[in-house]
Amino acid sequence: MRHVKLDRIDRRILRDLQADGRMTNVELARRAGISAPPCLRRVRALEEAGFIRGYHADLNAELLGFGVTVFAQVGLTSQAESDLKAFEALIATWPEVREANMLAGETDFLLKIVAEDWDAYQKFLTNKLTAAPNVSHVKSALSIRTSKYEPGVPIEAD
Repeated sequence: MRHVKLDRIDRRILRDLQADGRMTNVELARRAGISAPPCLRRVRALEEAGFIRGYHADLNAELLGFGVTVFAQVGLTSQAESDLKAFEALIATWPEVREANMLAGETDFLLKIVAEDWDAYQKFLTNKLTAAPNVSHVKSALSIRTSKYEPGVPIEAD
């Protein structure tokens, strides 16, 4: 990974791409106040340096049949690094788990899980999550609605 020192233009590019990853390079360059070729070079440098990890479409889970989102607080029996890595490797194979964060404190992991309905989540919970090695307890919190969804980070461009 190349080291890139971010200037105002780089931050503007990152902010605009974060808001709309499908923006054309010409439009991105116009917004950044530079021409298209140097803009494309900057984007590639930001990608190579790891500032831009990828591009994706933001899909509507409900329209695709995933009406339930659950946040599961998972406690493990052991917090040895090998056991943490084994749990992370296991949950990486489960498509229902959309996000996983290791936490400091009482809970070891916070998982964001999607399911078609409550019954599907309960099946996932009993057949996979609580049955997994090293899992000592799980607390489930059903999401009622999403009041704010803002992926990424706040970037000040100016």
